[in-house]
Amino acid sequence: MTKRLELVCPAGTPAALRAAIDAGADAVYLGFRDETNARNFPGLNFNRNELAQGVAYAHENGAKVLVAVNTYPEAGNPGPWHSAVDDAAMLGADAVILADIGLADYAQRTHPDLRRHLSVQASASNAEAIRFYHRAFGVKRVVLPRVLTVAEIARLNTEIPVETEVFVFGGLCVMAEGRCSLSSYVTGQSPNMNGVCSPASHVRYVDQGSRLVSKLGDFTVNVFADGEQAGYPTLCKGRFVAEGKASYLFEEPTSLNAIDILPELMAAGVTALKIEGRQRSRAYVTKVVTAFRRAVDAAARGEPVPTGGLETVTEGQRETTGAYSKSWQ
Repeated sequence: MTKRLELVCPAGTPAALRAAIDAGADAVYLGFRDETNARNFPGLNFNRNELAQGVAYAHENGAKVLVAVNTYPEAGNPGPWHSAVDDAAMLGADAVILADIGLADYAQRTHPDLRRHLSVQASASNAEAIRFYHRAFGVKRVVLPRVLTVAEIARLNTEIPVETEVFVFGGLCVMAEGRCSLSSYVTGQSPNMNGVCSPASHVRYVDQGSRLVSKLGDFTVNVFADGEQAGYPTLCKGRFVAEGKASYLFEEPTSLNAIDILPELMAAGVTALKIEGRQRSRAYVTKVVTAFRRAVDAAARGEPVPTGGLETVTEGQRETTGAYSKSWQ
């Protein structure tokens, strides 16, 4: 049997953690309930006691817990980020996922036995950058940005001394990983500094009778006809009028789904598969993790990979393999 890919799954809440593990996750990733992680939304994430309980549940069921401390510390105020690393170590997390160089240095110096993964927020997509993080901070795994083809990942894996983790399902982003500025321009809240993209506090839906208008701050992001499915207003997936025509200028609502190419990713030397969705429901987690558990196990046995059935949980009921299969240069 071929070495099985590790399935890394989202846990936005304690309930989602249990759902992911029960559905077959090898590992879950999560964050504390503050600005130290890139999904800092009301109603999500873990306090210290919940993390301790989550780690216990995961370990009892043979799964690992990866704690995302993947935003960039505020200048002159590293305390909350240091505390997040300290507490992840104290509570038995299996690894921390880091983006900031200073925080990676802190984790290495203060908790040398705590495994360190490099967040996609670090935007490291070439061998030189990845080797630097490994050499300087003892990083064991890098989460690759969603801009590389399978062939590029395969070549990269022959040039670096660390494991690679790639996204296989969930939302896409048209901005460079770790460099998003659209949300901060409109709301003053940055995904990379405050952990929030298009925060709910700035979202409004205005019913105008025959149409529904979605707004982010003072910006109209989309206008939906009566009966049309209304999405969440993020600027990168907004519909705007240009040259007299309304269209999705940045990116149409669609989800990454790489389940069809799991054998290719395995052959490329990938270690782990990441499912996106810490903001999504427990039902979403159960459905997606169950499907990928079947697919990963089939691929490990050299059998045809079962696909399909995930269309109902994709954005706009559309899916793509994204840059993995890109033909442009």
